[in-house]
Amino acid sequence: MTACDRHIVAMGGGGFLMEPRNNRLDDFILGLARKRRPAVCYLPTASGDAVRGIKKFYRHMPALRCRPSHLCLFSQNTKDPRKHLLAQDVIYVGGGNTANMLAIWRLHGIDRALREAWYQGVVLAGVSAGANCWFEGSNTDSFGELAPLRDGLGFLSGSVCPHYKIEKQRRPTFHRMIASGQLPCGYAVDDYAALHFVGRRLAAVVSSRPDAQAYRVEYRRGRVIEEPL
Repeated sequence: MTACDRHIVAMGGGGFLMEPRNNRLDDFILGLARKRRPAVCYLPTASGDAVRGIKKFYRHMPALRCRPSHLCLFSQNTKDPRKHLLAQDVIYVGGGNTANMLAIWRLHGIDRALREAWYQGVVLAGVSAGANCWFEGSNTDSFGELAPLRDGLGFLSGSVCPHYKIEKQRRPTFHRMIASGQLPCGYAVDDYAALHFVGRRLAAVVSSRPDAQAYRVEYRRGRVIEEPL
């Protein structure tokens, strides 16, 4: 597979977990698989494999639309997680606690399986924690308050901040983290917007609502610069 065949969609918020009556972002993700009924696996690790999210997934990803499955790690529902992930066309990561999710993934080898899947052309997507994980770092509330997390999977360079304009403290804390060097320069994403990367290059910003945006946030000449994308 070439870089042009590798896709990551990082949503600040939205999709079936947050916007069940608006399928635009989910349709965009499924369309990247270029199959009539793609195999789609939901990874609910960040929420502790919460049943509510799993039920939402199956409700909004019916068999007529795709071939849905989910992968639990707290009470494993498959003997070979790597094999299951590599058999997918789309892997969809849910929201929740980014730090806990990454720790559990590394314990079970999911981090390595996801990288392998990505290199084989499986579309990787996710919301909130499921957006944070692909980058080097992120602005996360995994520790009870917003704090920098610097040990993401690093498939994509730089940092990311989800829920950018919706949650009041996200924007100012992200700016401070970048200005202080706690996080590298990166991207901020509103709820209902998503960054679409082809390989490691940002190809597009997509949204399910007209006022949802994404931004490039950098530190230049002693100040933070926020540029709408």
